[in-house]
Amino acid sequence: MAAPAGRGPEAGNASDVSGALILAACAIWSLISAAGRETRPEGVLLALLAVAAGFACGRICGTLLPVAAATVAALTALVMALVWRHGMPGATAAVDTAPGHTGAAAALLVLATGAACCAAAAARRESLRFTLRLLALGTACAALGLGSVAGFAAAAGVLLCSLAAARTRSRLLGLAGFALASGVMVGLSWAVAEAALPDGLAVSLKGQLTGNRVQLWQDAARLAGEHPVLGIGPDRFAELSPTAQQTLGSDGKPHSAALQQAAEQGVVGVVLLGAAFGWLLYALWRSPRSTAVALTAGAALTALAALASVGNALSFTPVTAGAGLLAGLASARRPIGEADGKRRPSDVEDVVPGHGPRADRAGL
Repeated sequence: MAAPAGRGPEAGNASDVSGALILAACAIWSLISAAGRETRPEGVLLALLAVAAGFACGRICGTLLPVAAATVAALTALVMALVWRHGMPGATAAVDTAPGHTGAAAALLVLATGAACCAAAAARRESLRFTLRLLALGTACAALGLGSVAGFAAAAGVLLCSLAAARTRSRLLGLAGFALASGVMVGLSWAVAEAALPDGLAVSLKGQLTGNRVQLWQDAARLAGEHPVLGIGPDRFAELSPTAQQTLGSDGKPHSAALQQAAEQGVVGVVLLGAAFGWLLYALWRSPRSTAVALTAGAALTALAALASVGNALSFTPVTAGAGLLAGLASARRPIGEADGKRRPSDVEDVVPGHGPRADRAGL
């Protein structure tokens, strides 16, 4: 089956090159911000490596076995979230249940829900689609078992977006909406840190976020204001944040990806973080896969960004690797037989007036 116009191999190459440049820039800037100071950029470099490796693995597996690969990814993330909810790799706090573990487990469940929904969108048998969506629903409900209402809401939102994506024809509009939603979440967390919200709303959010987290955000905003260009250096927040030092069992993180990036790597670091997220959405827009798959993956990545804006999920390697893997699965090239225009008997084409034939949204 031929890929839609503008989403062929050339489009994939363009997104690959832009992604490589952005990830390289992130790595280089983390080393620049760390230069001349007692910093530890290894965590940032490991996260970037995890994203790149996950993306490459997803591209390969998504081309060879799209449905099976997405299903295995969903089951793996689900098992990891349930098994390691009290001790996920990547922890830095020496307590029984380190801060951030629940959020990281919820993030894995969101990614698992997204992967299951992508597999359902790719499946050609209705019974298999139904089974995979049941898996997605069960994965979302597992977040309640971990005590994460936010994780359940995020995973359920991914499932609902996946169902809606099956009837959506314009992926650009959907991905633009996801980008806007992510920006709103980041802006809201920054407004809370700067005490720029109305009193009533601020009090309500503070009750949901806890006072300690708000104080961590305020420390991060203050440090970002004092060091706007280079930041204080990677992994130095714990040393310079009074709240982190006074909090028993603290993991030394501000529990907000954007605020941590601003404090430790300055405004350039924030721009590069946003560019990395934008690249993932761009890869989904240019993906030769169906609109349903692209929007489902976009919804999962947006839900992950929302959790990362109020938590510490991106500090855990399985989460960053899973995000890259999901994006790679959803942006993988079609199998060679389909790319050459050969169609299976079950393939169906949608004809969009004025735009020509488009691949069936139910398949990858």
